[in-house]
Amino acid sequence: MINILGINISTDSKREILQKISSFLSSASQGGDGHYIVTPNPEFLLAAQHDEEFFYILNKADIAVPDGVGLSLAALAMGKVIRRISGIDLIFDICEIAEQKGKSIFLLGGGEGVARQAADKLKNLYPKLKIAGAEIGLRVGEWEIKNGLWTRGEPQNKNLELKINEARPDIIFVAFGHSKQEKWIWHALIGKGRGAMQSSFVKIAMGVGGSFDFISGKIKRAPKVFRLLGMEWLWRLLQEPRKRLPRIFNAVVKFSYEFFKWRFVKPFLYRPNVACLLFKREGGKIKVLLAERRDQTGHWQLPQGGTDGEDLASAGARELREEIGTDKFKKIATFKNLYYYDFGEETGRANVLAKKIRGYRGQKQGLFVAEFTGRDSEITINYWDHRAWKWVALEDVVDAVHPVRKEATKIFMEKFKKL
Repeated sequence: MINILGINISTDSKREILQKISSFLSSASQGGDGHYIVTPNPEFLLAAQHDEEFFYILNKADIAVPDGVGLSLAALAMGKVIRRISGIDLIFDICEIAEQKGKSIFLLGGGEGVARQAADKLKNLYPKLKIAGAEIGLRVGEWEIKNGLWTRGEPQNKNLELKINEARPDIIFVAFGHSKQEKWIWHALIGKGRGAMQSSFVKIAMGVGGSFDFISGKIKRAPKVFRLLGMEWLWRLLQEPRKRLPRIFNAVVKFSYEFFKWRFVKPFLYRPNVACLLFKREGGKIKVLLAERRDQTGHWQLPQGGTDGEDLASAGARELREEIGTDKFKKIATFKNLYYYDFGEETGRANVLAKKIRGYRGQKQGLFVAEFTGRDSEITINYWDHRAWKWVALEDVVDAVHPVRKEATKIFMEKFKKL
């Protein structure tokens, strides 16, 4: 395993990955949990820098297959060798294993009729392969999941779930495009997200992006020599210049720039961070909101997050909205650079080392103070960072936080009490 821009990437050979996939199909058929596979490329890693949920879901995958030459080059700069495994080729390999084991597949997504065309091509290649279903499923723009909850398209998804339940596929390939396909798999299918249907029959789910277009023949795939040389991106650019040029720029230029900073610059810097002290008045007393970290039971703290180039007031308000799922609060005060600390070996989101997530040496924390104006029932805690929340009496806050948070929390509380 290697970590690049905070995302864990498999260093296994293709043979080792296929052996794991084969074992997933065997063990799951005996009552094991479903598994899901992601195929990160440089675009995935860039998107995950600004989408914390996507970051979390990628790092919770059973296998993260490196599908991009840029990842191989980044690994080489870190003294590791990983070979790109094309997501399309992996689909073919999985279908071959499924045919041998008598397992069924379901193709979901792509344009109108594309999944069906791709299924027909796969059936021609693997005559004994069982096709459980092939359809467009949820259409672009008609659905959205936010903070683990359906905000649009839930009825359509319920209908889709019924079709999948009836088909009972062993394997599902989902072509909704990143990061939507990974979020849908997490929340609606595998059963690891909130409100998932928790299908016991799905053994493997995998996001496949635009692979159905190439399998169906809608878009011609690069000649083998391009693929062997790792130049498939150039062929795609020639095929769809208007669509591919921005993506190639991100994968080549922007990713290289971000990787260089993450690897060689940020380890010497402190990340600007804001701690959020949200309080409410209840029965003549003041209570402060604390959140418990998702992957560290008993680790209570004030909500916090990076400023991402924003001023403290803007960053603090954004962070609170993301953390508690509501904007029912009003700003009271902000304080700059109250506390500095270095990252040790502590883990952050998705059990990734904190110093690997953004690459920084540590954090310099400011404070955003706000008063809660809503109802407790309106709070929906950010599931990828936290597992629970609670109100704590003002005088008990320092004692209630995790030991590593006490020093900073004392400073924050002193500032708050002087307001």
